[in-house]
Amino acid sequence: MKRAAPSLISAVMVIFIFATLLATASAQTGGWLTHSHDDHHTALSTVQSQDLDTIHWSVPVDLNPPQGTIYIHYGSPLVTPANTVIVPVKTGTNSFRVEAHAGGTGALIWMHKTGYQVPTAGFTPGMGPTIFGDLLYIPDSGGRVMVRKNPDSATGGFSELYFFGEANFKADPTAYEQNVLIDTPLTTDASGNLYFGFIVTGSTPLNLASGIARITPKGVGSWVSAATVSGDSNITQVATSCAPALSNDGTTVYVVVNGESYGYLLALNSSTLGLEASVLLKDPASGLDAFIYSGSSATPTVGPDGDVYFGVLENPFPSHNDRGWMLHFSSDLSQTKIPGSFGWDDTPSIVPASLVASYKGKSSYLLMTKYNNYANIGTGNGKNRIAILDPNAEQDDPIIHTTKVMRQVITILGVTPDPGTGIKGAVREWCINTAAVDPFTNSVLANSEDGKLYRWDLTNNSFSQRITLSSGIGEAYTPTLIGADGTAYAINDAVLYAVGASSASK
Repeated sequence: MKRAAPSLISAVMVIFIFATLLATASAQTGGWLTHSHDDHHTALSTVQSQDLDTIHWSVPVDLNPPQGTIYIHYGSPLVTPANTVIVPVKTGTNSFRVEAHAGGTGALIWMHKTGYQVPTAGFTPGMGPTIFGDLLYIPDSGGRVMVRKNPDSATGGFSELYFFGEANFKADPTAYEQNVLIDTPLTTDASGNLYFGFIVTGSTPLNLASGIARITPKGVGSWVSAATVSGDSNITQVATSCAPALSNDGTTVYVVVNGESYGYLLALNSSTLGLEASVLLKDPASGLDAFIYSGSSATPTVGPDGDVYFGVLENPFPSHNDRGWMLHFSSDLSQTKIPGSFGWDDTPSIVPASLVASYKGKSSYLLMTKYNNYANIGTGNGKNRIAILDPNAEQDDPIIHTTKVMRQVITILGVTPDPGTGIKGAVREWCINTAAVDPFTNSVLANSEDGKLYRWDLTNNSFSQRITLSSGIGEAYTPTLIGADGTAYAINDAVLYAVGASSASK
């Protein structure tokens, strides 16, 4: 949703998938274990999705959603290798629980009430758990992380982790409960180390300052303040909802930190959290500092070649029709590369180039992003699209023609007219912040504000399947994902839908 104000697989493909994804623990399992699938945030499934024939089951992700437009980011569901679906559920104004459902039937296996609190932000952030091995990590209050053993079982014990030390917490729990908030989804690397951003809103005995935390598999915690590691005293936090991303070799963790009106992409040593490199995030058209908005859920994506991508808003706003930019950097952040022409509240998905039959370029992978052009914002005409972009080829930007951006390989226009805009040809917005890529069917699963889930067939650039989830609603952008049995999952109108093949077609 646009922001209201500053608002039979080829051998080549098999090699690509195994070389770039199956080297990591998250990709070896067939589950969807963390935000945007894996610790590089590729959203590239290792399981073939079922046909989008029928809704198998559904469950609310908000027990009291607002009337009308939903300015809430709901945390990404996860799916274990055994096909248990982990669902973050908003239970009140600022209260959350986690539910585990059987992927095949939707039956509730267990639930757990958390103490998690979200920070104040432009859109309400979601709660972002993660899975490693047989452990589910859940954000909780006071900066602590709850650990649930055996998430597929109806019974399983809980333990707690503290990045600043359990003894320190227990010496003055109130100080930490009141003043420390986890503000990003959790990310685990291939070795089981845990990373997340946190915000400190008041004094604590340890003089904690907002920053990034790391906890080892043995429970040893460490942290570094965002201001200190960036070298900028005006930096106040890790960007809200910005899940840390790991380099392909696991030695570097990428995070975005920001102050009131600007921010940096940081490359940190994944063991020590020491600074390796940083880059100030700039609007590629104006040269001004890009806007890092707390209502965004953008997270860094690391490509198979190590390049790093991150979506920002434009400055001045809305000079790019509220589209923002998909910034693009080398792995060491020393090179600023070709940007994409859309970045607002968007985490790009990795698309093996072999999936797009019409592509004749030289890149081994492409990017899938939203490509909305919001009606009545700047020169926006409501022709809302999704796009496959070549990160290594350029063209003139379709909005600001003097700026070079990633070349469009294919795009496709939304289906449902939006007469409320008053603009002929305007269509409803695409409603995704990270879209699942299915390399087995050469397709992308994309959610729309028209209430439908679409399969975008990249072979012939068409919508080969669609299914109605709701009557359609304006809402903050949501993820799509693919479960261990190929069920597709999408959130629409505050409900999680499990979609797959009908019994007749299985």
